Amino acid sequence: MREICLKTPSMTGKIYVGEDAVKTRLPVLTAGQKNFVLTDGNVYRLYPSFFRAYFADAEIFVLEAGEENKNFQSLHAILERMAAAGLHRTSRLFAVGGGVIGDIGGLAAALYMRGISCVQIPTTLLAQVDSSVGGKTAVDLGGVKNIVGAFYQPCEVLVDPTFLKTLPAREIKCGVGEIVKYAALNGKIFDALENNLDKFHDLDFLTDLITACIEHKARVVEADEKETGERKCLNVGHTTGHAIELAHGLSHGESVLYGMWLETKIAIEAGVCEREYGEQLLAIVENALKLQPLSTPDFSNIGRDAERAKSDKKNVGDGNIQTSVAKRKNEWTILSLPFEVYREQLINAAKEMKREGLVCFQ
Repeated sequence: MREICLKTPSMTGKIYVGEDAVKTRLPVLTAGQKNFVLTDGNVYRLYPSFFRAYFADAEIFVLEAGEENKNFQSLHAILERMAAAGLHRTSRLFAVGGGVIGDIGGLAAALYMRGISCVQIPTTLLAQVDSSVGGKTAVDLGGVKNIVGAFYQPCEVLVDPTFLKTLPAREIKCGVGEIVKYAALNGKIFDALENNLDKFHDLDFLTDLITACIEHKARVVEADEKETGERKCLNVGHTTGHAIELAHGLSHGESVLYGMWLETKIAIEAGVCEREYGEQLLAIVENALKLQPLSTPDFSNIGRDAERAKSDKKNVGDGNIQTSVAKRKNEWTILSLPFEVYREQLINAAKEMKREGLVCFQ
């Protein structure tokens, strides 16, 4: 089991990675206080023995799976159940699931009695390599992803790859999307993917990259917990990706891959991303997009979809669209474009994507 310490101004937390992370840490973490568990219906059905073994005396709230349930109504229901269960400031919330559960569970912990202890137990590849680490919590509002939330660090994150064995292919692909994001920022992860393009579906290969992704993110979060500078690098592919996710109903990871391809193409043509490196990165993204299940969304209205990027919380209010893009190996930068320029270049990049057979135009 690997232990990673994450020190921020608000909290020092621990991240444990390994197949013995849960069985080693949960008996310690569940002892001595009232516990509340948030999970989704899929995880609850798949792992009944896990919940019986570790949370027999805890209050368990089962949320229906899906991004559409990461909203104020669900948050309100969770908080009501926490109050009804008699939780107090020394209680602990355990978020057991993927990114949706981690986001809304972390926010519930942050809000209840102005903050109770939270443990993240990610069960998807995406959550294990990215969303469970760093303290971002949120719900969606008005068709805008993660617009209401808080930075709230968990006391521990237990990353147990055993959970990944039951993931459907689409969830694996979703996690690969975030791993590719780290490849755009970290030369070692970039090399690992470029040298193993035939292993993107191989769970053993992907599991070996989890720690590298977490260590990279931990370093970034320690340097910039509240995303005022360096942490913006973790938004590679996410400005356009979020717009695509909301417009087309794709998974988060798939949407990030489409966002990365489009934004990298724009950055290459703008002379911001070195062309040779950018083309190599595009090849990695394309390889991930071609994983099963294959999706070829209709980007005929990508110009209209771009409107959603105006509401992205990463913008700074000057009318420009802010995107985080790879510049060269191990380097990134902010590319800020006036909306009409962003929209036009997005349409042009999408047409290139069509020629590659990755999207269609009706």
